[in-house]
Amino acid sequence: MINVTPLSISALTAQIKSLLEASFPCVWVAGEIGSLSIAGSGHAYFNLKDTTAILPSVMWRTTAQRHRYAIKDGLHVIVRGKITVYPPHGKYQLTVEEMHQAGDGAQDLALRKLKEKLQKLGYFAPERKKPLPTMPRRIALVTSPTGAAIRDMLEIITRRWPSAELWVCGVRVQGAGAAAEIAAALDQLNAFAGIDVILLGRGGGSSEDLAAFNDETVAHAIFASKIPIISAVGHEIDVTIADLVADRRAATPSEAAEIATPDCLELLQSLSVRRQRLHSLLMGKYQAHQQRLQSLLKRRVFQFPLERLHEQEHRVDDREARLQKAMRANLQRERRRLDALAAHLESLSPLNVLARGYSLTRSVPDKKVIRSIEQVSIGDTVEIVLGDGRVQAEVTAKERSED
Repeated sequence: MINVTPLSISALTAQIKSLLEASFPCVWVAGEIGSLSIAGSGHAYFNLKDTTAILPSVMWRTTAQRHRYAIKDGLHVIVRGKITVYPPHGKYQLTVEEMHQAGDGAQDLALRKLKEKLQKLGYFAPERKKPLPTMPRRIALVTSPTGAAIRDMLEIITRRWPSAELWVCGVRVQGAGAAAEIAAALDQLNAFAGIDVILLGRGGGSSEDLAAFNDETVAHAIFASKIPIISAVGHEIDVTIADLVADRRAATPSEAAEIATPDCLELLQSLSVRRQRLHSLLMGKYQAHQQRLQSLLKRRVFQFPLERLHEQEHRVDDREARLQKAMRANLQRERRRLDALAAHLESLSPLNVLARGYSLTRSVPDKKVIRSIEQVSIGDTVEIVLGDGRVQAEVTAKERSED
């Protein structure tokens, strides 16, 4: 007996489903529609086939409603979808999400794929688009030198902004080699300094006529341009790749010329209005300051400018007089105080005491005042100071006072 753990049909089918759907999340397939069946739900079931193989396919109702014109047996189509597995039948199928007719549809499909590619590369991102100059000094026109588009652009630019310097870079705008000429012209203009803006475009035309503006080479040249580019393809219905990559799109060459240039007459009118507003503003400020000046001149300080000075001088004189008076009073007070001190000192002077009959006895020769009989001996010479002179005497006797 075999010792294995077999898978269930459901488990095996689930593994197959996981592998297939992960490996083919988006595929483009070309084939012929066959065995078409529209269910009551609106879903379309059919086979896509070629000479050697058949691919069961399904298109859900919401998608089929957008492609009813293309869904019929025998129609050759190009479709985009994903591989899915339907477990109840155990078969894989293509779930179609987009369908195009072969032939003309192939061109549309290629254009769509190119748009998807460029979008992923960031060619259409708004944040990379360059701002247009407000007052361009040099404008380059990349267009057919003989078409109506260049005449319209030249007429509008010279009328609106005659100071601009115009460079005309003539190129083919349709047919073989047109895309290469356009791309080369853009690259060449970027090699020059001083060009402020480029107008790229042509008049209207069919989808085939606009093919050069849907070319990947032109898209690369626009994307690489350091100079702002206005796309001026005169075809409002279809948006070309050049329109999407350019920094600004105009519906017609005439509109591009208007977008690229300011109107000098409008600017002059605007300047005139601003001049009048500035004049009115300055006159208003002048009159307001004039009124304020007149109001200030009416103030007393300007009518009698020395009045305050005289008041301050008078105040200084008053303070000076008060100061002198205070100084004299203080001087007299101090003089009286000095006289009193001098009188008191005079009353304490030893000379005055001597003048009243007292005397002062001093030893000889050191002239020390003798205050006690113990300081002298019999036979010492002493000096007696009187009020009107001095005498010398000899000590002949000493007698201690009993008191």
